[in-house]
Amino acid sequence: MHIKHIVTAGKNLKDAEKALIMVHGRGASAEDILQLAPYLHVKEFALLAPDATNHTWYPHSFMAPAHQNEPWLSSGIENLVDLVNTITAQGIDTENIYLLGFSQGACLTLEFAARNATRFGGIVAFTGGLIGEEVNRDNYPGDFKGTPVFISTGNPDPHVPVKRIRATTDILEEMNAVVTEQVYENRPHTISQDEIEQANTTIFK
Repeated sequence: MHIKHIVTAGKNLKDAEKALIMVHGRGASAEDILQLAPYLHVKEFALLAPDATNHTWYPHSFMAPAHQNEPWLSSGIENLVDLVNTITAQGIDTENIYLLGFSQGACLTLEFAARNATRFGGIVAFTGGLIGEEVNRDNYPGDFKGTPVFISTGNPDPHVPVKRIRATTDILEEMNAVVTEQVYENRPHTISQDEIEQANTTIFK
């Protein structure tokens, strides 16, 4: 199970009106994902980045059968549930809570958000999709109530195929999210300048 360790930056949570949860990818850390913050329009946000135990949220591909990634997957999701509860306890409503992840962190972010759908401030999934060998629509009964989402991948990407991005977008839109989907031809497994600009335009505006 993941040890709960949250790295913070930006405004103090008690003083902020908005909060951004930033979820790192496999092999990275909370400090790594926080390095994106200066490039995003989040100067007035409280920034909170959870650390995955051993730098990995779950051991296998996000498209492996879900049970193969347990108990780590459920523990990672619970980590985000607890973090959102911590933020709302400070008086920040979910509509002012934003979520961002890259790669494995983007997959975890989307899976958490879809299982706990409500009106969030916005969601950024840099190269990520919903988790599982097949996407099970029954896992996601909630309503995003117009939450804006930016989701991206490269074509081809070694970890996140375009087919899963399309399936994820379809489900999020069925759940009343407003999705901006971007597929970049021959883009390496990284975060491009255009993706940052798109996130700022569609989510952190």
